[in-house]
Amino acid sequence: MHRYQILIEYVGTNFVGWQIQPKGKSIQKLIQTKLSKLLGEKILLIGSGRTDSGVHAIEQSAHFECKKKIKNLDKFLKSLNYFVNNMGVSIINIKKRNLNFHARFSAKQRIYKYVIFNRLSKPSIERGRGWHIIKELDISLMKKGAKKLLGTKDFSTFRASKCNATSPIKTMESIKIKSIRGKIEIQFRSKSFLQQQVRSMVGCLKYLAERKWDLKKFNSVFESKKRILCAPPAPAEGLFLEKIIY
Repeated sequence: MHRYQILIEYVGTNFVGWQIQPKGKSIQKLIQTKLSKLLGEKILLIGSGRTDSGVHAIEQSAHFECKKKIKNLDKFLKSLNYFVNNMGVSIINIKKRNLNFHARFSAKQRIYKYVIFNRLSKPSIERGRGWHIIKELDISLMKKGAKKLLGTKDFSTFRASKCNATSPIKTMESIKIKSIRGKIEIQFRSKSFLQQQVRSMVGCLKYLAERKWDLKKFNSVFESKKRILCAPPAPAEGLFLEKIIY
């Protein structure tokens, strides 16, 4: 058997998410079906992790195995893109890997980015690629709140009720926040995340930054470990899976 890794860019707007679902279009099913057709055998595509409905990816990672070696990777990449590009999906690279490589379990770090447009007017060029918030946000308060989330902690407050992770304990390695001309980008780095963790953290940081909460309230909600106290999660359209590091 031969194992290959692919790197994938996609607009998640019209998909039910990465993972195959009983109903609706998923990125995993789309690519898996096209791979099976091109290779003439049943292919199982395994991703680095799931992204929810509406979430985008700058560089999702996945792997698959096939019986025959792919002789010309560039030609294969072009053929695969021919079938998926019109769906808002691009395969940006393909690499031959040894059989020990696993898209999910070999990952050392996952990087997510959340985009907020903090201005009066809605975005046009980047429509559907960020959360539009009119009320001016205090970036310095947002950064102070982000510091409270760093390290190895119980993130139960930010965990979706349907999350199937074995433990709510995660290590947040870094959170970087930058704002340029009304576009705020928040980058989160961790080995793994709980379902809806990033969007829930952003929702709470937004409450802090618009002064609905103070730092004491923000911290008490986080430490309560009670999902019911969490601010409404940020919308999916602003979330991007940026990179998987191996």
